[in-house]
Amino acid sequence: SMSKDLSELMKEATKEVHEQAENTPFMKNFQKGQVSLQEFKLVTASLYFIYSALEEEIERNKDNPVYAPVYFPAELHRKAALEKDLEYFYGSNWREEIPCPEATQKYVERLHYVGKNHPELLVAHAYTRYLGDLSGGQVLKKIAQKALQLPSTGEGLAFFTFDGVSNATKFKQLYRSRMNALEMDLATKKRVLEEAKKAFLLNIQVFEALQELVSKGQENGHPVQLKAELRTRNVNKSHEHGPAPEKENKRTNGRHTDMMPATPLVRWILALGFLAMTVAVGLFAM
Repeated sequence: SMSKDLSELMKEATKEVHEQAENTPFMKNFQKGQVSLQEFKLVTASLYFIYSALEEEIERNKDNPVYAPVYFPAELHRKAALEKDLEYFYGSNWREEIPCPEATQKYVERLHYVGKNHPELLVAHAYTRYLGDLSGGQVLKKIAQKALQLPSTGEGLAFFTFDGVSNATKFKQLYRSRMNALEMDLATKKRVLEEAKKAFLLNIQVFEALQELVSKGQENGHPVQLKAELRTRNVNKSHEHGPAPEKENKRTNGRHTDMMPATPLVRWILALGFLAMTVAVGLFAM
């Protein structure tokens, strides 16, 4: 079976963790369309740290033959888009305001470890994140825009907008063909497949951690005062994309003060990776 294309092998290898995710409360609640702005902001912040780490390591390895064929910064990279979204939600001091939960930091550390020590595994993280986002992005953008009453002009939703991709279907075909052409021996291929499963689990852990923190804040009657709990000491101390550790957020909800229904958006946003499956497309059916 290892003679199959890498993209097909990845689909098979992650089937179980896909089913795991499909049966979590995240997906069921997403389908109800219950979304909170505060939770969306927290998820956007975590995605910023994740993509900052991923893209820092991609840049480090952009000329390495184990990654270079799937290097598409203009088409795929999300850090700059997330910076726009965070400035919209948190204001110009967003770097000092955004939190980084421990589960997010764990994901970040894995990405840096892989990029520095095992760059051949970066393809697993890039594929599971970027092509998942590209597959479900437009649908999710419309849902978020409506549920959170965001401007029709797209502010706060840059993450979902891939301006560099004019035809998503054709681009995904190109990406898969480039990925399938990567030269890998059998042992490396197996390690890439294991890393793809790890990438899924790291994503699930991030959203579960955010859900837990948000739920705890709601139980205590302080749905938006999560910064102190979320802040991790010495976050990304050696990386420039880390937030300043001191200043507290004096505002509660940035430019939006009304809270939407309080079912954790983390359940909704997990659909970023799994929505396509719900609509019979499948994360890897690209």
